[in-house]
Amino acid sequence: MWPYHPDLLTVPVPRYTSYPTAADFGAIDAALLPSAISGATGDISLYVHIPFCEQICHYCGCNTGAAGRRQRLDSYLAALAREIGTVSALLQPGARVRRVSFGGGSPNALDPIAFIRLFDRLIVAFGLTDPIMSIELDPRSMTADWMKALRTVGVQRASLGVQTFASHCQQAIGRVQDEDTIVRSVDWLREAGVSSLNFDLMYGLPGQSRDDLTDALHRTRVLGADRIALFGYAHVPHVVPRQRAIDATALPDQAERFAMASLGHTYLASHGYVPVGFDHFARAGGDPLARAALEGRVRRNFQGFTDDDAPNLVGLGASAISQFPHLIAQNEKNSGRYRMLAGDGLLTADRGIVRTADDQQRGAAIEALLCQGRARLTDDLMGEIAPRLQPFIDQGLVTSSKGWVVLAPDGLPYARTVAALLDRFRAGSPRQFSAAV
Repeated sequence: MWPYHPDLLTVPVPRYTSYPTAADFGAIDAALLPSAISGATGDISLYVHIPFCEQICHYCGCNTGAAGRRQRLDSYLAALAREIGTVSALLQPGARVRRVSFGGGSPNALDPIAFIRLFDRLIVAFGLTDPIMSIELDPRSMTADWMKALRTVGVQRASLGVQTFASHCQQAIGRVQDEDTIVRSVDWLREAGVSSLNFDLMYGLPGQSRDDLTDALHRTRVLGADRIALFGYAHVPHVVPRQRAIDATALPDQAERFAMASLGHTYLASHGYVPVGFDHFARAGGDPLARAALEGRVRRNFQGFTDDDAPNLVGLGASAISQFPHLIAQNEKNSGRYRMLAGDGLLTADRGIVRTADDQQRGAAIEALLCQGRARLTDDLMGEIAPRLQPFIDQGLVTSSKGWVVLAPDGLPYARTVAALLDRFRAGSPRQFSAAV
């Protein structure tokens, strides 16, 4: 078991899928995003956001809403198609789209034919040639027709929102899906040609026990998941109002959450999975993310840990985030306003942040700590964090020598907390984030 030092985990911290984080975004000049897109060269990754689900779960903090009327979806897809045209016209010939990721929400809230048409539009607009394709899916919305659509498009990587197999936990978080539904989805995805299948699982759920978590990990392994993301449930009803439907008194306390995270890491690391960071895992011996972890090539972006080394990420759709070395920009969150602006041929990014040289330096160090467990700091940065780093050194969780900060094996669950020491926005910030573990 990992050593538990609650005094070092008292402050909630970001997940650091970017630096600066979305919590620190402000208004930006509307001209910045088109300028960044037109100036991008080399490899580019696309993220396409579908902010709809057939059923809304109580726990979910994503920007999503009920799919509802077909007209609403058609209107959104029309605006998205217009945005695709606007963005593709800005790209220079030297830019190459190598990866396309569909997320949400649940992309399979769409009609499968509409999804194929959307992908065809991307092919034509961006001149796609055999891109790496990934998609997030809700098992409750999977159908045989969706399986055929994924096979037609050629999706190689898919992520299933499983969360838990325990029925009492499913009821508590508003995501009821029996095991047969999940098994059928797995079978369909393998038949569709998906070679890398991820399961999203959660610990720290209301009423969840360690036995419940062990059972979920075992079932996930038996079903052949190539990747597993094991997230701690973040209960922030002041930020996500739908979480008020969850009984906070049934949530495990911090010590129990920590024990669950440790249990999950131990189980998966001893059952054929390579740890990626402290809460992601990839099957040893073949999965590209496992190879990247072993070779020190893992990166971190808004999709989490990844083997994608493209320096530019372009987000399409409402609330989607684009990331460049010097700029992070987020599209309009409100679906109605997004449809209106994108439908008029405008890029909708109205929030974000210009990344200074200092931000880029800090961001690189945070990413290195989370992905490789070590970071080389400048003398100025080391001097800045040294007093706050000392308690972690005293407990044997971190070592520091010759400008390097290195997480010890037992320091893995403290990675985000140590990374937060480099975050210039966190000092005195009133923002509330999730627990570090």
